[in-house]
Amino acid sequence: MRRRAGSGSGSRSTDPYGETRWPMAAAVAVAMGLTAQLPDDLRLAEPWVLPSTAGLLLVVLIAGDPGRISRRTTILRASSIALIAVLALASSWSMVRLVHDIVTNGPETDSASELLRAGGCVWLGSVIACALLYFELDCGGAAARAERMPRTPDLAFPQQLTPEVSPEGWRPRFVDYLYLGLTNATAFSPTDVMPLVPWAKAVMSIQAVTSLGVMALVVARAVNVLQ
Repeated sequence: MRRRAGSGSGSRSTDPYGETRWPMAAAVAVAMGLTAQLPDDLRLAEPWVLPSTAGLLLVVLIAGDPGRISRRTTILRASSIALIAVLALASSWSMVRLVHDIVTNGPETDSASELLRAGGCVWLGSVIACALLYFELDCGGAAARAERMPRTPDLAFPQQLTPEVSPEGWRPRFVDYLYLGLTNATAFSPTDVMPLVPWAKAVMSIQAVTSLGVMALVVARAVNVLQ
């Protein structure tokens, strides 16, 4: 039988389903690196601003809840949402600027290699941002999922739809949400994870449409430059 230590919003659960924060932290680090690699015209701010902001918020999360994600406090929740908002804002800005430059023949579009590099960074950054958004919003976040999985989740994974083929007490981890973000951005529709609530359907729809548009424009422009 599992035991819980303490009670209230600031208590730490001894629930074994709490997952380590390092995969999520590694994804944030990759996203910050991608932002720094973008041309100046595609960045929301100076190269150091967004990585520094995201890095500070990540340090707050790791310091406030080291090891496994199990502590639920207002500060940690706000920091996590702020971190995702920063990455999502940076990704959205870069995506809009990239589309604008392609349409108006911006400087990045004169070289197929530079265009593909910038497009790849923007696209992968959006995948990570969406994965973090799914990770944070599904069933109230990782700490809430570690404490208790609701009977009706926001996102239904195959292990939940077919429990007989999944381990007992299975919980989705960050890698599951990263896989969801990647497949939704490449298949442009749900693959094996079904959105069950409005916010999940809205986010997955926006991700699919924007990913399709960016990939189509980048590839078409690159082919045109090479001809």
